[in-house]
Amino acid sequence: MKRFSLEGRMTLVVAGSAIVGALVFAGITVWPFPQAVAWLRAGPTVKGKAPTPVALEHFDTGTAIVICLLVLLPLAAWMAHMLVEPMRRILRALESAVASYRDGDYSMSIGTEREDELGDLIRMHNQLGTILREQRQNLAQRELLLDTVVQNTPVALILTDAMGKVTYANIAARHLFNEGRTLAGLDFDEVVASMPETLRAAAATEEDALFTVELEGSEETFHLSQRGFRLQGRPHRLRLYRRMTRELSRQEVHTWKRVIRVISHELNNSLAPISSLSHSGAELARRGDLERLPGVFASIGDRARHLHGFISGYASFAKLPTPQCRIVPWKPFLDGLALHATFRLDGALPDQPGWFDPTQVEQVLINLIKNAHEAGGEASEVTVAVRAMGRESLILVEDRGPGMSDTVLAQALLPFYSTKRSGTGLGLALAREISEAHGGRISLANREGGGLRVSMLLPSGPP
Repeated sequence: MKRFSLEGRMTLVVAGSAIVGALVFAGITVWPFPQAVAWLRAGPTVKGKAPTPVALEHFDTGTAIVICLLVLLPLAAWMAHMLVEPMRRILRALESAVASYRDGDYSMSIGTEREDELGDLIRMHNQLGTILREQRQNLAQRELLLDTVVQNTPVALILTDAMGKVTYANIAARHLFNEGRTLAGLDFDEVVASMPETLRAAAATEEDALFTVELEGSEETFHLSQRGFRLQGRPHRLRLYRRMTRELSRQEVHTWKRVIRVISHELNNSLAPISSLSHSGAELARRGDLERLPGVFASIGDRARHLHGFISGYASFAKLPTPQCRIVPWKPFLDGLALHATFRLDGALPDQPGWFDPTQVEQVLINLIKNAHEAGGEASEVTVAVRAMGRESLILVEDRGPGMSDTVLAQALLPFYSTKRSGTGLGLALAREISEAHGGRISLANREGGGLRVSMLLPSGPP
């Protein structure tokens, strides 16, 4: 509860001023100012003689007001100074505090004993300063923690400004680019000028890259990730160089283990029946039951053909030839595709021809259309569409099957991943390999209302 509010103080000042003004006016017009003027006019008193009587001076209203103003104005100025000066000091202190906050100094606080609105404002200001100091201290601690983590991470981190000058580099970056010495203030292009060609080529682009360089007598594979952003309103670029040699080695070993498991599983599934059938055939021949031998040999042939197809699929994936791209008109190409796969053409074909290896892309589309039919939807809902997308061609294969779960979508394009019991996991991986060999890409997405959409984007002309 405030003892004196600003409004209460102003009320007291105004009321006191009114009373003082009334008293001054009464003193000038009634008493004692008229009596003092009359006494002065009567002159000094002579001993033994009575003073000369003088009539009292009565002032008109205008003269009285002028005299009151002459008396009250200095008094009002003094009282105003006494009232405003404390507030002026507080406002100057607040102005200095705000200027300190603007400069990042939150240590200033204002001492006051006021119990009014200005006192509340000062206390809130002091609380704000305390909060800002605590927040800055916590921020400094977090920045120290972040800097410690960034400095000791094995990923080489370099931050450059709009002029290409290095503004920040961690320990890994200093060892990678400057033998452990500081990089701050150096021109990044000059720093990488002495580095291997593959690293310079990756740094010259504005895209992520995977490259291999020879460092200290051994090959190291790096993944470069770079992004542009604005820091304190100014453009900067962040580059992250991650050593991938060990990770790639682990992935390579993991992939080979998966290949060996898949091949072992498939070989066992074929060799075990072949061994059993061979034993049965030998037993039938020993007993002279020759009528059943053709069936045994036919089963052995089926399993051998299955095993041959399985091995051929792996060989075709491992030995994919370089695409022989050429101009391919869409209508003849799709007419030829219709001889090998059943689909419905969706929409008109673009006038712009394609630019790809027709044999390889036909193989991809046959596999995609086959998968669409095996998805379980209506055969008439399997569609193929071709769209012109600027300098690229988009091929869409869609169905109305159940689609894929998020987990399957994330791994469907990986080699040897399959949800089918008899699948090799090479169909979509081969489609991805062929698309990327053409300089394109392939993606999978579920359709609204059910079904799967496979999008293959290919360049529509030579690079």
